[in-house]
Amino acid sequence: MTSSAQRLAVAAAGLALTAVAGRAEAQATAPADPARIERELDEINAMRRDLARQMQALDARVEALETELHGPVATADAGAGPPTTIVEAPPEHAQEFPALPVPVSPTQTAEVGGIYEPGRGVVLMRRPQGELVFSPFTYARYINQTALAPDYTDAFGRTTQLHLREDVQLQKVTLNFLGWIADPRLRYQLYVWTSNTSQGLGAQVVVGGNLGWRFNEHFSLAAGIDSLPTTRSTNQTFPYWLRNDNRTIADEYFRGSYTSGIWAWGEITDKLYYRVMAGDNLSQLGVDAGQLAAGLNTVSGALWWMPTTGEYGLRSGFGDWEGHDKAATLFGVNFTRSREDAEEQPGQNAFENVQLRISDGTRIFQPGAFATDGQIRRATYEMLAMNGGVKYRGFSLDGEYYWRWLDDFKTVGDIPFDRFFDHGFQLQASAMPVHQTVQLYASGSKIFGEFGDPSDLALGLNWWPLSRQELKLNGQAIWLDRSPVGNNALPYPVGGDGWTFTTDAVLKF
Repeated sequence: MTSSAQRLAVAAAGLALTAVAGRAEAQATAPADPARIERELDEINAMRRDLARQMQALDARVEALETELHGPVATADAGAGPPTTIVEAPPEHAQEFPALPVPVSPTQTAEVGGIYEPGRGVVLMRRPQGELVFSPFTYARYINQTALAPDYTDAFGRTTQLHLREDVQLQKVTLNFLGWIADPRLRYQLYVWTSNTSQGLGAQVVVGGNLGWRFNEHFSLAAGIDSLPTTRSTNQTFPYWLRNDNRTIADEYFRGSYTSGIWAWGEITDKLYYRVMAGDNLSQLGVDAGQLAAGLNTVSGALWWMPTTGEYGLRSGFGDWEGHDKAATLFGVNFTRSREDAEEQPGQNAFENVQLRISDGTRIFQPGAFATDGQIRRATYEMLAMNGGVKYRGFSLDGEYYWRWLDDFKTVGDIPFDRFFDHGFQLQASAMPVHQTVQLYASGSKIFGEFGDPSDLALGLNWWPLSRQELKLNGQAIWLDRSPVGNNALPYPVGGDGWTFTTDAVLKF
């Protein structure tokens, strides 16, 4: 607590004690009156509780202002030596899971354990030799798809019955362990990640992570499993989205996913950042090493610029939670190229499944996909995405445009196509009528494809009942026009046409 806050607290306590002392002096010679004494004890206890509430409010306000001015500061027990300043990882370093606090010096002396740092998680251990932070993410979801059409027919005349759901699931649980060891430049991130809607599927439980070395603010290097920076939503913005853990159908259709590989990131200037990754394929979830084609067949990169404020909120996510007094702006470009093989595709309903599809939802690698006896065995995916956005005083507007090419097919039998080209866009807008408490949003997208032009629109509300990020309630209605994407982990199925509804209770710390 700062000295000014301490002076306020001491002054308030002094006034209260003076009032009590004055009353006690005036009544010192009065006969004992049990009823009066009980009343005064009740008043004193009420004053103490009120003072405690004021102190908590002052502490919270001081902490928020000091964090805004200097960044979070780790506290040390008395006698443990001077506190060590911890700086938040810069936007380009933020992981898909909560970002790792980075000590400014390897000679830190503060020893901390068992404390909670908002936005990071629980510090299980912080010593001169290393740090371990635990940060979970989970949510319970009610979903109702019964208003969707019961079936859909693709561009080749095949009709599929949809399994429409209405259920409650503990949808996802992610347990993150982050930190550094021996040297603050040596980073690690380990996690257990499960989607309970995918019970029994190969990638229902994922145990993964990565190891990295931060050379300086301009260059860091890591290896392991991570998200390809194919679009803005896969470039470390999760979970700071308007929709809770689901994307517009265009973003879902065009994006890549998680894969094993090696990646680098850093700051080019104080407002310009990059991230590049070389990986095994577009999505390794549900795919074992024996199914992968030899070589690092996927290259993906992102470049983004924040010209006005040099930042774009928490992990450059969607929505103006911070309530920027000066307009924050972001412009970015992503490019990805991948040589994909039919054998290295995850199952149709696999967790976080990313399949190469055409715009009616047909998977390009499935046998007989194009009403012939032919099958595509290998294909090249290239995708360019450009995005931009602005945040100001609780309002936000973000857009992204996509171009995707599929060609260079290796086939078995005959197929009537030698290439596919699709493009499309998404728009997301939000407003916070109650600062850091209530947020209204609308998001939608459109795909322009050779086999249909599907689209979607979501209207939703986010409510943080504690006016803090740890607990969020989300409700939304999504209108779908023949969705070309979907699986059990998403609110919509492939071919979904009509309305679907979700309500989520999200816990994140």
